[in-house]
Amino acid sequence: MVGHMARKLKISRIILLVLIVAAGVFAFFLSHDAPCEAGAAPVSGAASMNAIAYRCYGGPEVLKLERVAKPVPAADEVLVHVRAAGVNPLDFHYMHGTPYIMRLGAGMGRPKDPSFGVDFAGVVEAVGADVKTFKPGDAVFGGRSGAFAEYLVVRAARNIVLKPENLSFEQAAAVPIAAVTALQALRDKGKVKAGQKVLVNGASGGVGTFAVQIAKHLGATVTGVCSTRNVEMVRGLGADLVVDYKTEDFVQRPERYDVIIDTVGNRDLTEYRHVLTPDGIYVMVGGPSDGNWIGPLSKGLKAAIYDPFVDPSFSMMLAELNPADLAYLRDLLAAGKLKPVLDRSYELADAAAAVAYVEEGHARGKVTLAID
Repeated sequence: MVGHMARKLKISRIILLVLIVAAGVFAFFLSHDAPCEAGAAPVSGAASMNAIAYRCYGGPEVLKLERVAKPVPAADEVLVHVRAAGVNPLDFHYMHGTPYIMRLGAGMGRPKDPSFGVDFAGVVEAVGADVKTFKPGDAVFGGRSGAFAEYLVVRAARNIVLKPENLSFEQAAAVPIAAVTALQALRDKGKVKAGQKVLVNGASGGVGTFAVQIAKHLGATVTGVCSTRNVEMVRGLGADLVVDYKTEDFVQRPERYDVIIDTVGNRDLTEYRHVLTPDGIYVMVGGPSDGNWIGPLSKGLKAAIYDPFVDPSFSMMLAELNPADLAYLRDLLAAGKLKPVLDRSYELADAAAAVAYVEEGHARGKVTLAID
């Protein structure tokens, strides 16, 4: 009997050791950065274009302007001549390959797809045989991987809509990810209703500037939190109250909020609870990176653990681009009820500098690339 138990214990230790070794090997391969590889030159005589590519993970220096093959639209696709692209925090996360969990989809060691960027605006150059909703010459905007390029192809039924005439290409390129994130955080997660009080922490950033405006459109009373230099800008977006965090702490104010949209994640969850109503909703859409393994997801995990034990609701969200929400935002933009805030613009060749600037976290509104 004793010998049988000893054997079982030995087997259990062996299994545990195997699991530990396997976890270590998995962690090594997940976090390993493979060296950069040179891209293949376009076939001689074939149509080509300029595009930003990243063929390994790392800092802005891995973003290279390359000459690559110009895409050809399939039967259900649209070929867009890109005139502008938007820069997002999502871009530098892909650039670094962090949090490492992203690499399960993006590629172990190096990116599976070297194309870069998502938000775009441009003009339809050609359409596939089955496309009926767009035609050459249409001005459009939307989201598709590979936006940092002179051309890209997008499925006509996916994330592409007509651009409002009252928006420039750079303004339109600033919209997709940031505005869809703000919309879904407020409408879907926050369930904002007319008459409610909404606080936007980080009201001067890409998502924040859209969140202030969309919350007002939904009928909320909006408080924006930002730095001194951005107070007047946020007030101009429609915020009813603007708190300058350099001179005042919104946690110490008497107001209680029905919904908090947090784009910076710089306060403890107990502090957010202090300024929420009992039935309030906290939605995290961005935050500081807590190491390379889970990065900004750490705050979201804390919110998920915290949520069952308190009355207000705590959660995080990752936006999902879809044509219905892009069309909804397009209508608001066309009606003048929503306006992108642009910080600065870079040339395509300077994409690395644009991404580095956004990663610093001080952009006022959105940063774009001008592409001719």
